[in-house]
Amino acid sequence: AATKLASAEKLMYFCTDQLGLEQDFEQKQMPDGKLLLDGFLLCVDVSRGMNRNFDEQLKFVSNLYNQLAKTKKPVVVVLTKCDEGVERYIRDAHAFALSKKSLQVVETSARSNVNVDLAFSTLVQLIDKSRGKTKIIPYFEALKQQSQQIAAAKDKYEWLVSRIVKNHNETWSNVSFKMQSSPEYQDYVYLEGTQKAKKLFLQHVHRLKQEHIERRRKMYLAVLPQAFEALIPDLDELDHLSCVKVEKLLETKADFLKWFVVLEETPWDATSHIDNVENERIPFDLMETQPAKQLYEAHLEKLRNERKRAEMRRAFKENLETSPFITPGKPWEEARSFIMNEDFYLWLEESIYMDIYSKHQKQIIEKAKEEFQELLLEYSELFYELELDAKPSKEKMGVIQDVLGEEQRFKALQKLQAERDALILKHIHFVYHPTKETCPSCPLCVDSRIEQLISSRFIRPSERNQKNLLSDSTVDRINLVILGKDGLARELANEIRALCTNDDKYVIEGKMYELALRPIEGNVRLPVNSFQTPTFQPHGCLCLYNSKESLSYVVESIEKSRESTVGRRDNHLVHLPLTLILVNKRGDTSGETLQSLIQQGQQIASKLQCVFLDPASAGIGYGRNINEKQIGQVLKGLLDSKRNLNLVSSTASIKDLVDVDLRIVMCLMCGDPFNADDILVPILQSQ
Repeated sequence: AATKLASAEKLMYFCTDQLGLEQDFEQKQMPDGKLLLDGFLLCVDVSRGMNRNFDEQLKFVSNLYNQLAKTKKPVVVVLTKCDEGVERYIRDAHAFALSKKSLQVVETSARSNVNVDLAFSTLVQLIDKSRGKTKIIPYFEALKQQSQQIAAAKDKYEWLVSRIVKNHNETWSNVSFKMQSSPEYQDYVYLEGTQKAKKLFLQHVHRLKQEHIERRRKMYLAVLPQAFEALIPDLDELDHLSCVKVEKLLETKADFLKWFVVLEETPWDATSHIDNVENERIPFDLMETQPAKQLYEAHLEKLRNERKRAEMRRAFKENLETSPFITPGKPWEEARSFIMNEDFYLWLEESIYMDIYSKHQKQIIEKAKEEFQELLLEYSELFYELELDAKPSKEKMGVIQDVLGEEQRFKALQKLQAERDALILKHIHFVYHPTKETCPSCPLCVDSRIEQLISSRFIRPSERNQKNLLSDSTVDRINLVILGKDGLARELANEIRALCTNDDKYVIEGKMYELALRPIEGNVRLPVNSFQTPTFQPHGCLCLYNSKESLSYVVESIEKSRESTVGRRDNHLVHLPLTLILVNKRGDTSGETLQSLIQQGQQIASKLQCVFLDPASAGIGYGRNINEKQIGQVLKGLLDSKRNLNLVSSTASIKDLVDVDLRIVMCLMCGDPFNADDILVPILQSQ
């Protein structure tokens, strides 16, 4: 209770952070260590203490107050630990203060920092009457205000941290230095302290790191199925292997390091690899995680389903070939009930069976037409008595049909009567006007074969120096990239393959070419979607689109491919012939939309300096893909470009030959299956 104190070299404290870290702050001592006291804070603990009687404590406080009262100095009663306060103790303390000349009472909690400043400011006001009177707020009301103030300050501080800290590698020392002048930072530190501010910063950085790791994980898991397809596409190799053995199998693959990276430290998300954004390869230890195992199981199931679907396709084809109910020209609706069973519906959509059926129909129709053509040749006498204009009367057509009607080859085209009649008329026209163009067997007739053989066996003298520069394998092969998203590339590739022979050969101007297709629908910067590979050098690219999004994909992919070869010797992709094609857009027949897509396509084609095909210019109805004629024109254009790039001139024709006198006399039947090379080549070589 003394009012005069002396304590030399007493250290002054300015903030709570200074406690325990005195050497890090300015050290200032009280002058002379002599103090005169102006007032007292009389503290009363209102919590429930161990082995402590509150009544005795209050009696001690009362005696202490009597001593303080003698000093004539202001006194404020401070109730401490109100966050754990007992209601009766608080009530008794208020009664004590009221009995002592209405002493002012402030309910506080140092732990919650509630009303601590208020206790001192209340005493200061009693010492200095000129100051305004301080309003004393009960503990629970002050606690509520304090919580609201802290919550608001926390929200502002977290906003500040999220605005400044964008990288999970930021440090507290750098960030706190940047924030120290911001009021949001100052207010929160004043209310909660530096340690809590640092804790919120670390929580934010941890959240950023987890989000970054999750983005990388999703990227790896998105590429993982492609890695499986590239490295382990064979079901027989995998079907009975455990996950551990599959991992060992992957490591033995030649392209393993193109897809995976083996880290010295694991797991990958706890290493510096998470910040190596240039390396997009998949950390191999990711294979041990559950999502990766699920993707592998999905890959395995996909292979099994593909095998089962392939078996269903084969079974369906065999069913078509052996069924006596499947005849040329029979509609799918009539044939379905005879050839479909429940197993077929479980594995494939009906549209796939319809596609297989239509291809089978095409084959048996072509075969039936060939056999019917043979039948017409066998009955040549039926056509001797016709007029020279080759226009038979109805009566004559009736006679022809009556004579041929009992033949099985005639009945085979019963559901294609219009085409059967057309074949008869075409045959009659050929009988009276036998030319290469009217021959039913063109381009396989002997006239066409002679031209093909001569053009392929002989070259002009000016071309002889170039003969050794090119091999037949490069001239007779067309490598075609088909670019389009959302199934467009695969769909067109399937349509083109359907027009090819069984060994992927395609006829252009009577000559057979090996056609290699590479449909691409993903990121062209990935190896699996690259335009060129060690075994595939593209000669041209078909770019398909049916929407703004797919057109944007085409443009971005072309630009990425060209950028990837800039500065390289083999930068032929920059000059790769392109054809931009507007194809089927299902469900949208709006003229305005079609016109907009055409205009956008024309603009892009002008930018890329390539050919543009739209449904109107190609003679195609909107809602269909390009037809066989258009495919042939595109391939012919690419073939011409390929020849120009390889310095190949047009092939020699018969009239270009010098000193070649061929006199070939043959008795033949057009379409007869003999080998023309055996007859023609020795004659040509002898010349």
